[in-house]
Amino acid sequence: MKNIWRAGSVGLVLALVSCKSLNTNAMFYEDIKPEKISDQFTFTEGPSSDSKGNVYFTDQPNDKIYYWDWKTNTVNHFMDQTGRANGTHFDKDDNLITCSDHKGEIWKISKDKKVEILVNHFEGKRLNGPNDIWNDGFGGMYFTDPLYKRDYWVDFKQEIPHKSLYYRDKTGKVTKVETFTQPNGIVGSEKFKKLYVSDIDAGKTYEYDILGEGKLSEKKLFCEMGSDGMTIDKHGNLYLTGDGVHVFNREGKKIYHIPIKEDWTSNVTFAGKHNDILFITASKAVYTLPTKVKGVK
Repeated sequence: MKNIWRAGSVGLVLALVSCKSLNTNAMFYEDIKPEKISDQFTFTEGPSSDSKGNVYFTDQPNDKIYYWDWKTNTVNHFMDQTGRANGTHFDKDDNLITCSDHKGEIWKISKDKKVEILVNHFEGKRLNGPNDIWNDGFGGMYFTDPLYKRDYWVDFKQEIPHKSLYYRDKTGKVTKVETFTQPNGIVGSEKFKKLYVSDIDAGKTYEYDILGEGKLSEKKLFCEMGSDGMTIDKHGNLYLTGDGVHVFNREGKKIYHIPIKEDWTSNVTFAGKHNDILFITASKAVYTLPTKVKGVK
């Protein structure tokens, strides 16, 4: 969760770079703008779509999780006392996996609100504060662990000096993958066998090839932009956040920008019955935007 940046402007603005894989006219409706669904929050983050297309998201300062029901277009309360959940992602069994940084933990939350702590340390030391997470097809998960000191931490002492990307395999073993300046947003795709990681303070997003269970290629620069949260559509376009939502094609060229009139756009995911609605968390509000494309599964 990054807190304050420039506010965007209203409307949809087409970027100057053309898309090699798909024309943006075939991706977005010219006359449809983002719709604010609710602004009852302090800071929204971590949107993740469940198997039915509903989106669960966090209000970290208030230690709550809500969900958006696409059928009724309403926001509903799901859970209090979430461990200060930030980034989230659903696993294959429809459990919500959360980066709960109150005590530097990763939680698994079932739909009936049963909690299991999956990770609470690395090599016996407290994690800095897990931020964002992606579950792979092997039953494992990649997560970022930057350091954003929270005012609700009591007697916090940094035990891990680096800020890194980690992998937890299906047996529970946690390994450090790579260290960054300030790793933040993360997303992957089994279809494209790609993992994307943002180094937000360095202003860069990197890509890896997924080679196997917990195995990645050497990272390579994807684009010169950091991101708080991100998602991927079925064509392999990557959606980054910060000053609104920025869309990059698979070659790392920016092709589109969705301005959001909020101080900071923290995250984005595809949702809805047909997985073609962008759900956007932005400061005190959440937005939806119907598109002509679908998110990758």
